[in-house]
Amino acid sequence: MIFHQNIVRAHTDPNSVGQGRFTLAKLSLSSKSHRNARYMSSRATRRRGMPNVINKIGQADVVDEGANTSHISVPKRSSKGQKVLQSLRVNRYLWGKSASDFFTRPELELVAISLVYLVQGLLGLSRLAVFTLFKDELHMSPATVGILTGATMIPWVIKPVYGFLSDSVPIGGYKRRSYLILCGALGAASWLVVSGPVVSCPVIVFALTCGSLSTACADVVADSIVVELSRGGPQSTAGSLQSLCWASQSTGSILSAYFSGSLVQLYGPRPVFLLTACFPLLVTVAATVIPEKRIESKVIDTQDPIKSLVPALKNQAVALWDAISQKSILYPAIFVFLWQATPTADTAMLYFETNELGFSTEFLGRIRLLASIASLIGVGVYNSFLKDVDLKKIFLWTAVLGTGLGMTQLMLITGVNRTLGISNELFALSDSALLTVLGQVSFMPVLVLAARLCPEGVEATLFATLMSLLNGGSFLGSALGSGLTGLFGVTAESFDNLAPLIALCTLLTLAPLPFLRLLPESVNKDNESEDKDSDDSDNNNN
Repeated sequence: MIFHQNIVRAHTDPNSVGQGRFTLAKLSLSSKSHRNARYMSSRATRRRGMPNVINKIGQADVVDEGANTSHISVPKRSSKGQKVLQSLRVNRYLWGKSASDFFTRPELELVAISLVYLVQGLLGLSRLAVFTLFKDELHMSPATVGILTGATMIPWVIKPVYGFLSDSVPIGGYKRRSYLILCGALGAASWLVVSGPVVSCPVIVFALTCGSLSTACADVVADSIVVELSRGGPQSTAGSLQSLCWASQSTGSILSAYFSGSLVQLYGPRPVFLLTACFPLLVTVAATVIPEKRIESKVIDTQDPIKSLVPALKNQAVALWDAISQKSILYPAIFVFLWQATPTADTAMLYFETNELGFSTEFLGRIRLLASIASLIGVGVYNSFLKDVDLKKIFLWTAVLGTGLGMTQLMLITGVNRTLGISNELFALSDSALLTVLGQVSFMPVLVLAARLCPEGVEATLFATLMSLLNGGSFLGSALGSGLTGLFGVTAESFDNLAPLIALCTLLTLAPLPFLRLLPESVNKDNESEDKDSDDSDNNNN
């Protein structure tokens, strides 16, 4: 119910505090259902239909205007990918035959990936502390908190920029290591600023935004490593990699969930921020174990970087526009954006549960812990029973069921649960578990759809763009929810209109359903054909 994370918001911004109860398709894996998209994304590399004039723009190779590009093709499996594939098959992620063997093979990159995603989960420790800071120390209204926390998500809306810079502009001769070091340092510095005697709200928001920037950039760099290791390999390799990412992030989320509430209740928010500042330093540690060779930029002229950067950005933008302007990609992208952009009243509901019902931060931590576990169950339900079901059916029925179950918030607001002999705490815990499972199931098709939209040649960049579109939709939904909260007059002390506000926001989750017609009929057909092609290929190899 509370603090089972908004999927994009929590994935994109571990500092977000507006996690109310069920917001369809926005509940978290805590928060890395995004990881499952890597499995799908690797399959998208075999899709056809993209003009061959675009070649690996996600890897920052630039196509000269007017050049003859008929010879361009997608590269086959890299030698590094072959080594990782062999390593994964033999060692199951991290275990080598000996200590020296371990430190001389590609498992070092897997260690780096694991640390980056573990940190993203651990940063959830600060979530309730941020809420407490805004609510109790700065005495902000629910609408204001919603707007400010939404503003800290902005760095996640421009993720492709980080990918382009990392691919095109090596710092000190390194495309991955240098950026991860900078991300770790920026993240630690941001949380140190918030943990200090800061009284200015703009300074706090700026520091939290910088923290989001560091996490978003590190996420992109880690994604690029995963894409590099997965490229050209079979589905089993990509599946193993995304499982490692998911397990690492989920471990961090579960470890931090309960303590995010209990530590705030015992010591207040600022010591929690100080502890949180230690976690980004693990990203810096991750950078030191990446076996990356020193290179020179292929795109940026060190003598005149500005002059050479502009054409590179132009070519990148043109290539992306050529891809996304196709109706088969543009229309589903519009649907995904609308699916995420429905308003939420999460922050208002959280204020009600703390100020009106008297839920302590320690109890909120329990709810977060239960939600983190429930999100894992949601992923398991989808992978076990629904991954072969038509996407449109999943979108439709999860929206309908989610709306019905989302209305249970009205029972808590009006006290009907107490009339039925169910305490507020028990109702909150059980309702949170059910809604988180359903919310997770409803978001998995979004990731599948986003991955399958990416045509050959622009997989990495276009997928990052679609994820940024999701984040933008979530940001808009948060802003709309904050506006409605102010319009309905819901404040930290007045909850008279909370019930109609929750009812309206819940019903609006059905608004994107008429746009289901924008989804191509070929999505599931392509899925079936690719599965068949993959099986045939495996049989031939055998």
